[in-house]
Amino acid sequence: MFKPALLALCLIAAAAPEHAATPAFADIDRTARAAFESQHIAGMGLSIYDAHGNQVFEQMYGDFSPDRRIAIASASKMVAGLTILRLVDQGKLSLDSTTGQVLAWKGPQAAITLRQLLSFTSGLPPRDACSMRPGITLAECVQQISKLKLVAAPGTRFDYGNTHLAVAGRMAEVVSGKSWDGVFGEQLRVPLGMRSDVIFYTWPRRPEGTTNPLLAGGLQMTMNEYAKVLELEYHRGMFRGQRLIGDALFTEQATEPYPNAVIGDTPVGRIGLNYHYGLANWLQCPPPAVNCPVQSSPGAFGFTPWVDRAGGYYAILGMDAGGMDMGGKRRTGVVKFSVELAEQLRPMIREAITAAQRSH
Repeated sequence: MFKPALLALCLIAAAAPEHAATPAFADIDRTARAAFESQHIAGMGLSIYDAHGNQVFEQMYGDFSPDRRIAIASASKMVAGLTILRLVDQGKLSLDSTTGQVLAWKGPQAAITLRQLLSFTSGLPPRDACSMRPGITLAECVQQISKLKLVAAPGTRFDYGNTHLAVAGRMAEVVSGKSWDGVFGEQLRVPLGMRSDVIFYTWPRRPEGTTNPLLAGGLQMTMNEYAKVLELEYHRGMFRGQRLIGDALFTEQATEPYPNAVIGDTPVGRIGLNYHYGLANWLQCPPPAVNCPVQSSPGAFGFTPWVDRAGGYYAILGMDAGGMDMGGKRRTGVVKFSVELAEQLRPMIREAITAAQRSH
């Protein structure tokens, strides 16, 4: 029989994260922990997967869990984009489908293409209050957006915001004959083996509103669930032996479609990074990016997923650091913190992955 003290030590050892002590990842652990402790947030997680989908590192800091369902804010964009790309792969839409063809829009707005919507170069004002109204439908919101005056000709200006994906989502509803939740469920949630309560909301932190989902930021998801999204993304449409999206669309997704577009509102630009946008995700390559191997979709509350095909891994920084800090003060600079931490970790993870491969 185990003595009580020995049993306690065994239980502690069993509960300790398996990968935290791996020498190749020790510096990553120290860096992430120091960053976490500097922010006075309740909890944070870091998970790293190699090119084969093996979890090579996972550590939770403070009060967090990889199974905690949280609002992931703009990390929703990559998920919405992959859902729509699957419809493109099936021929229900094309990247050249226009709002005039699918939604019967009129005037200059009718020439906006799906490619422009997904790359946030539609020329529409980037935000509209209807996207935050839970008591209406996505169709009603997009009808309101259709009446907005363009701020630029389609394809000539990038502006980060929520109107573009709202219109793209409505196009998906029309061609499929389903609500957005039905589209998302059929195209991504079920094929990736996620539970039915992985849902886009209008207000994800409450949560509230499903008839007018915020495609650009309304998803609730766990780190473990998002890892499946990144597995599909990393492998360019393959998920556990099944092709869900054609490979060629990932070259389109990872290429800046309008390299001469004027850069308007850009959150990464505000923190000093010169990354441009592909199709519903950031391209972390010098512009103009072509088939960029490093793509990300950071959210306003700190949840930051990315793939690094050149480095042979994908990773998630998990947190819900919106609202108040531990001292009761309103928190600012969360995106700056999470994106800069991801930038700091990226070369370290590449080095650790290479070292781990050599050791085997």
